[in-house]
Amino acid sequence: MEVSEVSKNNKLLVDGVPYNVESVSFVKPGKGRAIYHLKMRNLLSGVLSEPTYHSGDKFDEASIRVRDMQYLYEEHGHYYFMDTESFEQHLMDETNVGEKKFYLKDNLDVQIMIWEDRPIDLILPKAVELTVVETTESIKGATATAQQKTARMETDLEMNVPSFIKEGDIIRINTSTNSYVERVGG
Repeated sequence: MEVSEVSKNNKLLVDGVPYNVESVSFVKPGKGRAIYHLKMRNLLSGVLSEPTYHSGDKFDEASIRVRDMQYLYEEHGHYYFMDTESFEQHLMDETNVGEKKFYLKDNLDVQIMIWEDRPIDLILPKAVELTVVETTESIKGATATAQQKTARMETDLEMNVPSFIKEGDIIRINTSTNSYVERVGG
């Protein structure tokens, strides 16, 4: 694939490493070849880079599969997932899971990116429902204003929630912004 054909969310191999293209910008100078600025995330390390390429440069596409999986459990920093089609179990370590671990609870449906038969990234659902296990006290009269307080979820995720949320409540959380969406039970 030529650099002129690259677009957002393409998966490319650069020096044998898979990258996800986050954005592409194009500059055509008065003389010479066009320049392409790519913002790419290394899918193995998570590091973001912004290399430049010239028209005519070529890439191989990374053969990445996305599989539906179910989160099973964590043991000693290893996270276990089950393929919902084949029932095979896959293991990811804490470096690959990263901060996403705070959204994982038993039987959560997720997607896993697989490259060369190896899970390399975890794709969370847009929102998850977690139970509040600890929260700070509400300020008297806080219900009249948009007061926030800190709460800790069953997965050890800490976040700000509205003052009316109490221990035992189940809340929906946006996984991309780490923000409270709504109370769904409790």
